[in-house]
Amino acid sequence: MQRKGGRRGETGGRDAGAVERVLDELYSTPPSAFVAHREERAAAARTDGRKEDARRIHAARRPTLAAWAANLLTRSRPEETRRFLELGQALREAHRTLDAAGLKELSAQRRRIVAALSRQAAQLAGEAGQRLSQAAQREVESTLRAVLADPDAAGQWAGGRLEVSLSPPSAFPSGTAPTAPARTAPEPAPRPKAPRAPSGPGPKDELAERRRRRREELVRAEREAERAGRRLREARAEQADARESLRTADDELAHARETVTDAEERLRAAHEDRDRAERNRREAEERTRTAGHALTGAEREARAGARRVDRLGGRTGSYDSFD
Repeated sequence: MQRKGGRRGETGGRDAGAVERVLDELYSTPPSAFVAHREERAAAARTDGRKEDARRIHAARRPTLAAWAANLLTRSRPEETRRFLELGQALREAHRTLDAAGLKELSAQRRRIVAALSRQAAQLAGEAGQRLSQAAQREVESTLRAVLADPDAAGQWAGGRLEVSLSPPSAFPSGTAPTAPARTAPEPAPRPKAPRAPSGPGPKDELAERRRRRREELVRAEREAERAGRRLREARAEQADARESLRTADDELAHARETVTDAEERLRAAHEDRDRAERNRREAEERTRTAGHALTGAEREARAGARRVDRLGGRTGSYDSFD
């Protein structure tokens, strides 16, 4: 039993998974309806006294169309999702152990399954009334490749609440199996040579060093470009969310203004009704006073008439006594 005076926002006695179900529902909602649905759910939580749940719901960011399609794929195709995650785990293990045969076979599966799942995502989005452009489909494919390459990306996608599409790391294998070192016959032991004086690095060593530095710079540049691209997508998603919130606020303001206008019109009509009623009352009071005066005069005239009748009646009786 709840203590008297206890706060409704406390989690005791409530379903702790309610907010999680709301978030799952939100990220299954098409992006065009996301903000309105989010604000409705947050307002319901606030009304119910669940302030922390309302804060978490309101903090949810609207997903891009490609991220939503990837989420829809996760939720609508659980068995394909499970097998795809297992493929990614096997592919990463083959790459880690440099299993050339396994990596070649798994890479072929990767290309085929990524294309198939991307088509399924587009089909699911179309059934939900949202058409994926070619650019959005490419972002879905990028997300799926990231899921195969990166366990963190796999965990995010499996959660079904992506806000932006994912990008695979630049170090992920392109599908080419690693070349195994060739086996050669053992060479005869080299003959001992006369010691040579130590010398500085030769031209080949300097060229190799320059190439190594360029490769490192390229990897750093690719990583920075990937981070910048992710920040750009997040900023675009945030801007789209803010614009949607602004449109929702504009609609609410317009509705409030219409309500105020209607109320003002009803108030003016009520004032007019009140003034008309007051005028009618004054007129009725005037008629009442006039009728009262007329009644008083009529009563006086009636009494005077009665007295005259009485007097005349008395005189007539006196004349009759002389007959």
